Formats: sequence, C-alpha cells, structure tokens
Amino acid sequence: MSYRSTFAEGERAAFQALEMEKTEDWDDKRSRMRKRFVDINYGDRNLYPDIYCDNKISNTKYNVINFLPKNLWEQFSRFMNKYFLLIAILQLWPLITPVNPASTWGPLILIFAVSASKEAWDDYNRYKLDKQANERDVWVVKKGNKTRIKAQDIHVGDIVWLREDDEVPCDLVLLGSSDSQGFCFVETAAIDGEIDLKTRVVPPPCIGLPLDLLHKIKGVIECPLPDKDIRRFDANLRLLPPFIDTDYCPLTIDHTLLQSCYLRNTEWACGVAVYTGNETKLGMSKGLPAPKLTAVDGMIDKLTGAIFIFQLVVVLILGIAGDAWKSAEADKIWYVKHSKKAPWFDFFVIPLRFELLCSIMIPISIKVSLDFVKALYAKFIDWDLQMYDEKTDTPTVATNTAISEDLGQVEYILTDKTGTLTENVMIFKRCCIKGVCYGNSTGDALTDSALKRGLTEKNPDIVKFLTVMAVCNTVVPILSSNGAVSYKAQSQDEEALVNAAAQLRVVLLSKRGATSEVKLFGEIKEYEVLDLLEFTSDRKRMSVVIRDSDTRKLMLLSKGADEAIFPVLCSDQPVRAVADAVETYSKLGLRTMCFAWRELKEDEYTKWSFKFKDASSSVIEREWKMAEVCQLMEANLELLGVTAIEDKLQEGVPDTIETLRKAGINFWMLTGDKHATAVQIALSCNFVLPEPAGQLLHVQGSTQQEIAVSLERVLCTMQISSTEPKDVAFVIDGWALEIALKHHYEAFTELATLCRTAICCRVTPSQKAQLVELVKSWEFRTLAIGDGGNDVRMIQEAHVGVGISGREGLQAARASDFSIGKFRFLKRLILVHGRYSYNRTAFLSQYSIYKSLLICFIQIFIPVMVNVLDKDLSESTVLQHPQILYYCQGGRLLNPSTFAGWFGKSLFHATIVFLVTIHVYANEKSEIEELSIVALSGCIWLQAFVIALETNSFTVLQHIAIWGNLLAFYVVNFIVSMVPWGGMYTVMFRICTQPSYWLTMLLITFLGMGPVLALKYFRFIYRPSAINILQQLERSCLTPSSNLSSLESNLKQTDKDLQSPNLVQADVGNVYEPLLGDSASGSKRILGPSSVEFLPSTPQKMLSNYSRSKIQ
Repeated sequence: MSYRSTFAEGERAAFQALEMEKTEDWDDKRSRMRKRFVDINYGDRNLYPDIYCDNKISNTKYNVINFLPKNLWEQFSRFMNKYFLLIAILQLWPLITPVNPASTWGPLILIFAVSASKEAWDDYNRYKLDKQANERDVWVVKKGNKTRIKAQDIHVGDIVWLREDDEVPCDLVLLGSSDSQGFCFVETAAIDGEIDLKTRVVPPPCIGLPLDLLHKIKGVIECPLPDKDIRRFDANLRLLPPFIDTDYCPLTIDHTLLQSCYLRNTEWACGVAVYTGNETKLGMSKGLPAPKLTAVDGMIDKLTGAIFIFQLVVVLILGIAGDAWKSAEADKIWYVKHSKKAPWFDFFVIPLRFELLCSIMIPISIKVSLDFVKALYAKFIDWDLQMYDEKTDTPTVATNTAISEDLGQVEYILTDKTGTLTENVMIFKRCCIKGVCYGNSTGDALTDSALKRGLTEKNPDIVKFLTVMAVCNTVVPILSSNGAVSYKAQSQDEEALVNAAAQLRVVLLSKRGATSEVKLFGEIKEYEVLDLLEFTSDRKRMSVVIRDSDTRKLMLLSKGADEAIFPVLCSDQPVRAVADAVETYSKLGLRTMCFAWRELKEDEYTKWSFKFKDASSSVIEREWKMAEVCQLMEANLELLGVTAIEDKLQEGVPDTIETLRKAGINFWMLTGDKHATAVQIALSCNFVLPEPAGQLLHVQGSTQQEIAVSLERVLCTMQISSTEPKDVAFVIDGWALEIALKHHYEAFTELATLCRTAICCRVTPSQKAQLVELVKSWEFRTLAIGDGGNDVRMIQEAHVGVGISGREGLQAARASDFSIGKFRFLKRLILVHGRYSYNRTAFLSQYSIYKSLLICFIQIFIPVMVNVLDKDLSESTVLQHPQILYYCQGGRLLNPSTFAGWFGKSLFHATIVFLVTIHVYANEKSEIEELSIVALSGCIWLQAFVIALETNSFTVLQHIAIWGNLLAFYVVNFIVSMVPWGGMYTVMFRICTQPSYWLTMLLITFLGMGPVLALKYFRFIYRPSAINILQQLERSCLTPSSNLSSLESNLKQTDKDLQSPNLVQADVGNVYEPLLGDSASGSKRILGPSSVEFLPSTPQKMLSNYSRSKIQ
C-alpha cells in the first residue's frame, strides 16, 4: 500500500485509539501527572472541543468594572493615605472641624486622582499593545488548507505558518522549515535579551515531510503543564500512521518557537501550538516585581509612625484637659453655649477637635514632593553623558525611579565576573595536548612553531584534540555566498574554540541534520552525531556520541571543567602534566576547558542508547534521569588536553573597585569560574591586595567535617595575625559554600562579616541569589550587578540591582533597577548620583515635616526647586574623596538624631512666632484674621531663612524659589485682601501699613535664626565634619586635593571616633546626638576611617566585636 493511500485509514484508526484513551478522567490524570496532551491538527472544533485557553493575551491590571475599587484599595494600603482619609472624614463633621473640609479633601482627591490617572494611562497603553498583538493576522491550517485568522483565535493543537521576520504568536513545537535539514533561526531578544540568533531544529520524524503532508499531519504531543522556564521544555512527540510508528520522539527547547520571538534568515517555518495566550512561557513569566522599599522610605515610615504616636499622646492630654475644663468651668462663662443634656458622643468632641488641629504634623505634601524629586533624580541619571558608552551606543537608564537614594547607602556590592568585570570577548591563547604545552613562549598557541610543526606532521594526538574542538559543540556554521564559513554560538567559549580549530586547519564546514562535516587538513570528513549529552550546571560537561562515516567507529567526545573531566578518566591516565597546565593557566586569569574521548563498542552503545532514549522521553524529572544515564557513558575516558581562553578586563575596572573600596564598600565576587581563575581576576581587579598588604584565606573541603575544620583554621589564622592590619579576604567554592551555609552558618557568618572581600567560585545562579539574601539578613544595603540571564535572580533579590548591557544580551539590564554600559560607570552612579540623591532626600523629607509642624499647608515648590539642585560638594571633590560616602552609608543625614534636630527646630520656631506675636500685639485691638496673618508671615519668613541657611550651592532658580516664594506670599494675600466678600478683605493693607508688623517680622527672624546660626557656626568652626572641611577648601578657592597634609591632624581629630568600615562598636548602642547639621558622631553607625586618610584598625578590634548597631 502506498504512502498516501494509507493516510486516511491510519488517521481513522489513530483517532479511534485516541477516543478510547479519552474515556478516562483526563483532567484528574493530567493534574496528577503534571502533563498536558496536545492533539495535533485535530480539525473540527465542534467534534473535539477545546479544553485549553485561546490565544488572547492580556497584560492589563484593571478592567472597566474593577478599576476604581481595585485602585483605591491599593492606594489605601499605605498608612499615610489611610491617615489622610481619616482626617478628611473627620473634617466632614461640622461640630469638630475648625477649617473648611475642602482644605483636606481637595489635595487628597487631587493626589489620588493623579495616581489613579497614571495607573489608568499605563494600563490603557498595555491594553493597546495587547489589542495590536491579538488582532494581527496569522496563517493556520484549517481542514488541510492554510487560512488567515486573528492571532487571538489560535487554539492549542492548531498548525501555525510563519514567514521570515514574522513574530511568533504563541509557543509552538516546530514541525517543518524551508531548510532541507530542518534548521531555522530565531531572534529571542524579546524574552531573554540575547541578541545572537538561536538555532531551532525540526524533530527528526518531521524532517523532509512534503508541504501537503504537513497540512494533514496528525499526532499527539505529551508536554508539561505551562511554566515560565524559557530554557527548558521536556516533552514527547508521537506522530500517527502513516507518518511514523507509535514510538515517542523526545522534544527539547531546541524544537520550539516561543511567543514574541522572530523568525530570521528562514523563508518559512510551521509548528503546532502547545501553549497559548497567558499560558505561554513568556506570559507565565510576566508580572511586576515586588516593589523595593528604600532605607530612607523605611526611616520616614518609622518617623511618621512616631509622629502619629506623639500626636495621639498630645490629643489625649489636651482632650482630657478640655473635657475637664468644660465640666468645671464652661457653665460659669456666660458667652459659652453649653447644653445641659449633652449627647453621648460629647466626650469625644474636644479630643477630635485637637486631633484635627494636630493633623498638620504629618504633611500631605511629603509624598508628592518625594515622588517628584525621585523622578527628577532618575532623569539626572538618564541625562548624564559621562555614563554613556559611545562604543556600544548604550546610555545609563534608571528603570526604577523610586530607589536612587539607596545608591548612596550601598555597603556591599555583589558582582558577577564574566561580562561584568571582563569584556566577555573570548580569545584562544594557549593549550596543552598530552602534556605538551603550546603558546607559553609566544603567548599565543596559534602562532606557536611547535604546534604548527605538529600539524604539518599530522600528529595523531593533535589531530584528535582539534577534532574534538571542532565537533563537540552546539555551534552552527553558516556558509556565505563567497564560500566563507562563520559561526553562530550561544556560548562565547565555544565560538572561540571552533574558530581556533578552523585557524589550525580543522574547519567545521556544516551541520546537516545529524551529520557534521569537517574539513581536516583539506580533506572532507563526515561524522554522524548519534546523541548529544547536553551541558548542565550540575554536570559541568557536555559530550557527543559520533560515528566516523569512513571507519564506522563509534566514539564519545567530551569537554568540560577540569573537576568534571578528571573524575571520569581511566584510572591509569597520566594527568599530572595537564593538571599543572590547568593550574598555570588559571593563575594567569585564563578560562580553562579540558577535552577527553574514548572509543565505544557497538553492543555497549546499543544497550546504553535504550536507556538514554527512555530518559530523554521522560516528561517528569527528565534532567535528573538524563544525568544518571549520561554518567554511565561518560566513564573511562582518555584525557587529550586543555585549552586556555582569555577574557580581558573591562577598562577602568581596577580603578572603580579601588575607589569604591575607599568609600567603605565591601565587594563579593560571585562567579562560575574555577578557583584559581577567580583569584587571579580578583587580584587584577584590586579586589584583594597582594601579600603582604593583603591576606587571602581559603575555605576548602568536600565534607561537613572538612569544612568545619577549614572554617576554624581560617578564624584562628585571623586571630594569630591580628597584630598586623591587613586587607583580609576569603575564597570558597560552591560545594563548600552549600555545606557551610547549611551546617556551619554562624562560623561562616562570622568570617564573612570580618572580611571586606569574598570570592565565591563555582557558584550557581540560585547560590548567587542566596548569598545576596544572606548579606541582606545582616541588615546591610546591597547592590548586585551582572550582565547575563543567570544573574537575574541575584539582581532582583538585592536592594539595588544593576544590569550591564553586554554580549550576553539585555535580560539582566531589563530585570535591573539601573542599567549601565560598562562596570566603570558604577563609580559615578554611586558616588555622585547616589550620594546627591540621598543628601537631597534626607533634607527634603525632614524639611517637609518641619514646615508642616509650623503651618497647615504650604506650596511644595519651595523645597523641591531648591533642594533638587543643591550640591554640598562638587562632583570632582566627591570623586577625589570617596570616603565621604560614609555619611550616606551610616544614615547620618536621616535618622532619629537628625530628625530630633528638625523637630526641636520646628518647636522652637513655633514658640518664637507665638510669643512674639502675642506680646507685640497684646495691646492692639486687632481682629483674629490680622493676628493669624502676622503669625503666618513669621512662619514664612523663618522658612525662607532656614532653607537659605541649609542650602549649600545657590543657583538662579534656587534664589527665585526661596525669595520668590516670600514675595508670592504677599502678592497672593494682597489680591485676596481686595475681594470684598472674602473674610480677608483689607486685612493685608492694614497690617502692612503698621510699623509694628515689620518690626515683628525682624524680631521673629532674629530670635528664631540667631541660635540656629550660632550653633551652625560653632559646629562649622570648632567641630567640623570632613564635609565641612572640604567645603572650606572649595570656598577658599583651593582644590580639595591640595594642602591636605596640613589638615590631616584636624581631620583625624574630627573623626577620631571612626573605626573600620566593617566595624560598629556595640557599646555605642542607639545613642544619638541631636543634630542641626552634619556631625561626625551623630550617625546610624560608627563607621569608616578619616575622610581623607583611612585610620587603620587592628584585626583585634574586628575580632572582639563585629556586631552592628542598627536603627530599630
């Protein structure tokens, strides 16, 4: 019977079998087995109803019905909004409100409306994008014919056709492509940020099927339930007769086209929809990350809560006193109306009145002001051309506009190595083949005369080594029209190795299906790739089983890390020479890769292949089962040699790290590289100082007991060498780290707290995130920086996440709070933008509360316009003296001490205004409106002079904001006084013509600002902080770097209480010095050495007490 004639009969029989299987309760079975079964191209939807969702995607947060209640619920989840709503509701009770309710309801509604409008606008934009994606035209197969439908009408099981440059509308399993070998290329930048094209391949049973049969193809795909893992797809394909037998064909992520990818360099491709709509891998991974709370926001919340408690105490005291007076004295005063039969709620009237009067203590303007200035801070970062990378055309972008002030309080930086500290441009440098090293003399193995001579003589060891380099990989060769071969690879290391082999005359020409074509010294050889044992982070090696087309011999080719290859070698293998080469290359900072092989027997491979097929067909725990089967094959290998690849450091990395370390920031390097390579890179980057200034401690071992002994030895070493202050660092690998965190947490924590630098090698992405979480648990502010998809979890876990737009794509940059082009920009991001943002936010938040304690509601433009442009020191001074970042890290500008200063200042000024106004106008026959205007004028004058005194650098805009506000106060009040029906008619004209008014203003200003100015002058002259001294140098027209030696003794005296940046004295506790300005001792922590010269601390102090005093 012919191929075509059996199609209808096979189709009928297959569907009868499927219908019998479907008599089971498939919903329960799928839930129990964590699978879904996709029927390919099952035709009439009325006969086979769809049990999965359609392809309509929705990324909106709201709809028309739930927008208002849902948005209000989110806004009222914040304490301050609840508080303002309570006050607004109380003001609706005429019996207790002293002001017009509109004074609170107006701003409250405005703030909520602005926030809701922003949310609505953002959601509407998401809706438009969704609609555009849902309504675009796509081609699908309907009843054997291609039909154009809307993307939202695609269902699971439909066959979708794509043309070149089309966007993939849902997750597809590839069934066919225009390439005769079943290859196609996709751009995945939309889902993982990687800009290199990825290769996808048609499953073997479908390769070569004609177009008419692709229209009629039937079968079943067994796959997992929808998940968000874009790098994994463990499924099976079973095509129904007449296409193939009923055996399952395993599917991986290489057989899929994921939603939002683009088809490139391929004329057409088709695939069956397996996940649609919001159940695609991209749809499952979408969602807003949890909002990050900055240290400043946390402190403001605590201070606001303290004010609220203080307010309740005041209200309680005044309310009880008021009720007592009312009960005892109200009846005796004839002009006070007092009902003899008071209602039941009469007791609460006076306390609630006082509550409304005291509600101004928590300003409604603080939220608006902070949101506005934070948006400006983020724009300053975006506009900074000094952080623009011209080479890659990459600007710095603040993707999170709410946390820029946290940059100024960073205490720990946890960084990736490859692509973050290095260029991620791999260059083949050296190799060792069978114990013979090449490239040691010239520094480049490709130009080594001995290697060239071996190639000319066709040395069998060299030939075998280069063959493994050329064949054992996932590189895709691309042949251009002029005959030149280029390579596409997901790994920069693999591309470097294949290019190096090609330069040594072993050229990978093509990969056609399961056949790899290699040009070996001008002779074409073909190798049939039977099985691919893929690389995983656990196995740390990959292998291929190949058959030589000429000799028909079976071979296993393997490559991987030395610790993954050495354990699977033959017991009689001489590995000393290669191991020494690995150690030598690692000390040079080169990346190493070992190569091995062995010849296979037919019966051995046949038995193993059945096990491999079963494991690869498993949908549940496939990776674990595959690892077990791979281990059976990867044994008794013959070691061929090792390669060494160079990855150069980025420009400016050592200087950036050195400067930030001077600022008291500790560094942890988290890398997947081997121990020696990581240590060498750390030395090159100034992570660790060389002996004798630095000391590197090694935590080693493979068992719980060995790790315990190693940790104890390292801690004892620190005690013995405590008489010599050193830059101490420790290095640990991933396995030892896992044991230490699980069984020796306290000892590891002690070591990590005492060392300024840590090098963690051979760590996995999950361990990176775990280490960030560990440092956060010690209540340090953390910053994580990386460039690849494996760094995303670490970046999202840290208080501040920074992504580098590099060769590994944009996935890290998209998941970060700030994206930069190069690591060196981190110095300016932290020292300039982070420090300025923290200083300005600390002042603005406390000033907002200060002015609210004086008056009810003042325009928010004054603090914003003045503060957002203020700089206490120039940028050049900040970069020359990074130690001043201690003032930000220690929270010295915003803490209970500084807040007490502002609180006391507001209370003092309020007292001055009240007493002066009452006494000056005691004998005047003034109306209450006139007296109120005089008091309000005094508040406005004091605020203008306070902000002028606290401003460090004046610009034209700042002068306009400060003095223009004072002028605007009089202009507005004169206009209001001209309105006949207003309560203020002619009031301003009357009081401004009285000399006593102007004398009152001068007296209030003198009495209010005199003590503040005297205290600030005393601090600046007799107890200057390091910032004050640098300001003096700037104002005396000296460069901050000149004449510093003459001020060294003064600086040491100023900061004599400062210690090592890793240390906080526990006996200082939570004692704070009230501040009206900068103070060296009024800080969250006792931190850091002198701001110009570090005062070394001894390890004895570090060991005696490493606990940290935090603001509770």
